[in-house]
Amino acid sequence: MKHLFFSLFLFSLSFYSSAQINKRKVQLVILFDTSNSMDGLLNQAKSRIWAIVNEVSKLRFQGEIPQLEIAMYDYGNQALLLKDNYVRQQLNFTQNLDLVSEKLFSLTTNGGDEFCGAVIQTSLKDLSWSNDSKDLKIIYIAGNEPFNQGPVSYKEACTLAKTKGVIISTIFCGAYDEGVRTFWQDGATCSGGDFFNINSDQTVQYISTPYDSLIQTYNYKLNGTYVSYGSEGRLRKSKQAREDDNAGAMSESVMVERINAKAGANYRNGDWDLVDAVAMDSTILEKLTEEQLTDELKGKTEEDIKNIVAEKSKERENLKKEIGSLNLQREAFIAEQTKKSSTKTDDFGTAVAKSLRSHAENIGFDKSSEK
Repeated sequence: MKHLFFSLFLFSLSFYSSAQINKRKVQLVILFDTSNSMDGLLNQAKSRIWAIVNEVSKLRFQGEIPQLEIAMYDYGNQALLLKDNYVRQQLNFTQNLDLVSEKLFSLTTNGGDEFCGAVIQTSLKDLSWSNDSKDLKIIYIAGNEPFNQGPVSYKEACTLAKTKGVIISTIFCGAYDEGVRTFWQDGATCSGGDFFNINSDQTVQYISTPYDSLIQTYNYKLNGTYVSYGSEGRLRKSKQAREDDNAGAMSESVMVERINAKAGANYRNGDWDLVDAVAMDSTILEKLTEEQLTDELKGKTEEDIKNIVAEKSKERENLKKEIGSLNLQREAFIAEQTKKSSTKTDDFGTAVAKSLRSHAENIGFDKSSEK
């Protein structure tokens, strides 16, 4: 039975891969400095990760939403091994957005040496980068120590990036002039990337809207449309709820951004949710074994399960439309309030969002109407 489940799992993944093969990709890699002084940076990232996901979902290539893949490394942490240049891969390229959130919220800081060239080179060599020049491949590295530290030259890493068509954008946590002086600007311009400076200790500012509470109400209903299956179905469903809690603990606005991401095209869970699995492969229900059924499905016929999935699928689509409609009104409200504000500050999330669209358009993605 275990062999049958593993075969089914591989089949689902292969179907999913083939179904997505013609989609443009956005391969987004984030390199976090996790030395002692970077707690503020991590808090900003936790607050902005879902806004970044939503920014990618606004991109289009010939009218189609691109497929988002995220990878993550941390560097400069004393707990890491010197032989690995204090570099650690947290995530290989994944479309599992709950896992991205889980890994991000698990990061902790500890003093160490920050080797920017080494972490960039490691990510370039380790990850399976797309060979298609029409895919957006971009690294964001954030930190506050000189960019030229360590045994690997950032210029060599930059040369390697250009051979792969990868853009390096840098986010210096400190004053602009210091970022220029310590080579963070050069680390970006050498591959055609963007250089930003931010105050990593600044608390992220949010604008509450009249739509936030209603969007959160829809989230409870949205979670109810997930029909888990397989050996990890129950666990993955509980992790979904846990990442809701993580977002909610940051702020109501972060929670709303996560809900909008869950209602978007890049939030898919076909490896544990039957609604998404059937959308990928309509014949998957015929292959389910009794062992793969969770308690809510045990004892039900294939036809019963088919009807449950169809009902939940319809309900989910309706909820996504409602959330999407509310979010358009929410974004319009935020845009109007932002115009009235005299305070314009950058944080980790706004730095990433600012550059994603311009680089996408530069390689042929659809021009945005948001100017």
